[in-house]
Amino acid sequence: MSLSYRGFFIIFLLSFVLGLAGCEREGTAEKAGRKVDQAGEKAGKAVEKAGDKIDDAAEKAGKKIEEETKR
Repeated sequence: MSLSYRGFFIIFLLSFVLGLAGCEREGTAEKAGRKVDQAGEKAGKAVEKAGDKIDDAAEKAGKKIEEETKR
């Protein structure tokens, strides 16, 4: 049973060390992914801002139509 425990410990230790080595540096895929995420966020904000402007313009147009039809 001691041999089984030792084998488990060695496998665990190697997995831990390899996991830390894999997380050490950011690779090109991670950098590209981060840039894509940032671009998506910027695009989303721009679309939201454009939507707000369209809503404002539509509201102003609606008020203008109401004013003109009351005359």
